[in-house]
Amino acid sequence: QVQLVESGGGSVQAGGSLRLSCVASGRTFEAYCAGWFRQGPGKEREGVATISPGGGFYTYYAESVKGRFTISRDNAANTLSLLMHSLKPDDTAMYYCAAEPSPCDLRGIDFKYRGQGTQVAVSS
Repeated sequence: QVQLVESGGGSVQAGGSLRLSCVASGRTFEAYCAGWFRQGPGKEREGVATISPGGGFYTYYAESVKGRFTISRDNAANTLSLLMHSLKPDDTAMYYCAAEPSPCDLRGIDFKYRGQGTQVAVSS
């Protein structure tokens, strides 16, 4: 089992940037696929970005965030990050860090382990 704790959310104006972080504990985080998901008010859960285990050579991004968000992992620190630029009001949501034992579908949205979430609010 792996436990996940997110941080870094907050309020920002449109066009601004935020960096979300997720610290994993428990079993070896390096062996897990990992990703960020979000759920905005009145919206369904959406996959934002995911990354493959190990060196994270493979990534997947939702079309809505491509070119603006970057996912990365630091296995030595058991940390997953999401760097978000050019934020838009539509990015307002609760953001969740999640992990899935390998192998996994990076386009999946039902990763087995999930954190409590961190809120991101983008004002126009």
